Amino acid sequence: MLELAILGLLKEHPMHGYDLRKRLRGDFGLLSSLSFGSLYPALARLEAAGAVHELPSGRAAPDSAPGTFTSAGSIAGERAAFMARLASRRAAATRSGTGTRGRRVYELTARGDEMFHHLLETEEPKPEGGRGFALRWAFARYLSPDARLLLLQRRRAQLVDAREGSRRAVESPWRPLDRYQRSLLDHANEATEHDLNWIERLIEAEKASLISSSASLTEARPINTVEVPSEVVNAVGSHARAALGRAATERSEP
Repeated sequence: MLELAILGLLKEHPMHGYDLRKRLRGDFGLLSSLSFGSLYPALARLEAAGAVHELPSGRAAPDSAPGTFTSAGSIAGERAAFMARLASRRAAATRSGTGTRGRRVYELTARGDEMFHHLLETEEPKPEGGRGFALRWAFARYLSPDARLLLLQRRRAQLVDAREGSRRAVESPWRPLDRYQRSLLDHANEATEHDLNWIERLIEAEKASLISSSASLTEARPINTVEVPSEVVNAVGSHARAALGRAATERSEP
């Protein structure tokens, strides 16, 4: 999932490792605890695979904004922001060896674009749950309409299975449940139903979009006229004249 998220963000534009980490932690809740110790090895793997490459030092990432953190408005928040700035500067200096100005800028390659679409469209061998679905849906604009619909249908099937499992756990628990434990199961059922209703709405929206697109293509498609060969026209005309002649002869006979 980390490689997919990195490639998806670099598809937008080149980024520093620091900016990538900030976006990954902020945009995807499942990567909220991502550290440089996990990010840079992943970048190294992608670079070795030819999926990303480092830009020349003279070029900067478009959205790089070192040292910008939101403050919580308290002493603890100010201290946390200061420690975060200090940690990011140390990590960047260690990585580049020349201080924060020498941070490496990564760019997606053609190979990386192919890898991104492969990771995005390929179904995992085992159900990946809500975390994997959320990450794929964040990049759903890069999927074809049919692929988006298939992704939603797979998620719906997972949620239906989860709902049935939760219901069985409530109706036939393997051990007696007190009211607190039962309330947790009820909450899980409600959350699953909420997610399932959301998925159903998304599926209906995707189906409506497909129908609308098909109708637009049908209306825009020109009507082709079929050209009939002259030989066929002449043969039909001759046949019609002969038929009319026979009919006239039959009417004239007593």
